[in-house]
Amino acid sequence: MELNRDILQARSFINNEWLGHSSTNVLIVKNKYDQNIMATISEADSSEVQFAIANSVQGFQTYSKYSAEQRKSLLLNIRELLLQEKDKFVNLIVSEAGKPLGYAQSEVDRALALLQTAAEETTRIGGEVVPMDFGIGLGRSAFTKKIPIGPILAISPFNFPLNLALHKIAPALAVGCSVILKPSPYAPLTALAFAALCKKAGLPAGVLNVVICRNEEAELLLKDDRLKMLSFTGSAEVGWALKAKAGKKKVLLELGGNASVIVDRTCHIEEAARAIAMGSYLYSGQICISIQRIFVDASIFDAFIEKFKAAVNEIGVGNPSSDCVSVGPLIDRLHLERIQQWVQEAKAAGAEILLGADIVDLERNIMAPTLITNTREDMKVVSEEVFGPLAVIEKVQYFDEVIRVINRSRYGLQAGLFTNQISQMKYAHENLEVGALVINGIPGFRIDSMPYGGIKDSGLGREGVRYAMEEMLEPRLLVY
Repeated sequence: MELNRDILQARSFINNEWLGHSSTNVLIVKNKYDQNIMATISEADSSEVQFAIANSVQGFQTYSKYSAEQRKSLLLNIRELLLQEKDKFVNLIVSEAGKPLGYAQSEVDRALALLQTAAEETTRIGGEVVPMDFGIGLGRSAFTKKIPIGPILAISPFNFPLNLALHKIAPALAVGCSVILKPSPYAPLTALAFAALCKKAGLPAGVLNVVICRNEEAELLLKDDRLKMLSFTGSAEVGWALKAKAGKKKVLLELGGNASVIVDRTCHIEEAARAIAMGSYLYSGQICISIQRIFVDASIFDAFIEKFKAAVNEIGVGNPSSDCVSVGPLIDRLHLERIQQWVQEAKAAGAEILLGADIVDLERNIMAPTLITNTREDMKVVSEEVFGPLAVIEKVQYFDEVIRVINRSRYGLQAGLFTNQISQMKYAHENLEVGALVINGIPGFRIDSMPYGGIKDSGLGREGVRYAMEEMLEPRLLVY
């Protein structure tokens, strides 16, 4: 796929300009299915990074004075432009992220809804009256006003190159903050295309900067105190390491997990199997709330396995631009090789492969949907985030015991429970150590307005438009 030059150029977007002239440090972006080169981007050097910081500060000083009505109008203008260019963005996401076509269409639809919600929330930002008319406060009144925190450093991953960037950009624009976005080097073109829309919509210079740079230059962003907040989505290892270097910045982390789902004997087995199969393997499992651990009541285990295998056989594997494909390429060869190694380690330690584990297309990094059983908690396929088309399934006897097993993980993002017993729903909600529990649904369920985030190694703080906006605002008290 060739770049649509009317929606982006292959350079960093800084202060409403396309910058980057290095011929030595370049980022090559490939189509993840056919491996053809889509773009060669000159990476920003230290001076360009510093230019982005200075202009983000200046952009904040301008934009933070905009009224709620002005911010709402800009967000709606951006949304309208994205709607007009929807097909181009869908194709861009399919190409650079290897995302199945239907899922890419869903991503752009979600982005449109997210922008709409952010626009509406601009007029709902309010403080509170603080009780003070007692004791030494007798005769006084007080209230808080919410103030935008300042320029924000946002780092987004490859798997939702538009929507996860917008989970940071849209709330920031809603409250009056400027943003420097560093997108994933695997899929940076969608973010650059979105920046072009923002300029066309009339967003002031410096308010949104998309910087393509190496980690060495990115560290300048991380350590600069002029940027007041870090919002990161990615792996736990990288996220917590960035937090340790972020200095005085406020930090919001949306990290990974090894999401579990429990299948009770009272559920509709076929419906659960179909949902869990798709929740395990959609987009080759490259979703932080993809199902990785499946726990099934012993009395229905064998029946569930058969229904699950039948559901997997209906899942299309191959070219992500095809309407019928849900499992396409992994993002690169390194991840394919890592997952293969983890499967072989588990097998050597006694695990049994029930499904898949083979390479469908080595050249295009496509792995078959894989299911493993007889695992141990210390195996990497269980304890670490696989981020691939692999799930483990185990037979369980006691509900409270499986809750304890799930809680022993260092992760705690989201979980699912298929049951028609209200007692199990209540017990799981009270005892599962996760950010969210989905009943009769997969842990991959997400609506962009809900509070989203995890505990333990899965993150810090919450996203979702209104919740992210709260993270980007500070209360300022007035007493009189």
